[in-house]
Amino acid sequence: MASLSICNVYTGVSYGIRPASSGGAATKPRRMVAVRAEAINPDIRKTEDKVVDSVVVTELAKPLTAYCRCWRSGTFPLCDGSHVKHNKATGDNVGPLLLKNK
Repeated sequence: MASLSICNVYTGVSYGIRPASSGGAATKPRRMVAVRAEAINPDIRKTEDKVVDSVVVTELAKPLTAYCRCWRSGTFPLCDGSHVKHNKATGDNVGPLLLKNK
């Protein structure tokens, strides 16, 4: 189950649409997105400080590649360390998936 909750809220008269007859061109609705931080890992290995799994793969171009599992990375699907901020905000313990070259 995804932990990211998105809510669209339209504001303004007639959902922010101004008719052309009111002296100007019609405008698009304004949209606000609210994101709630929730734990991604509700019950897996909660006794560990951070859940990180490693997998050894024989055909990788790089010796080590970290993949995001918190869904917060700015370089998704690769991990950029965003899980650290997420873990502090939510009390979660999610970490990256590490693929290691054999």
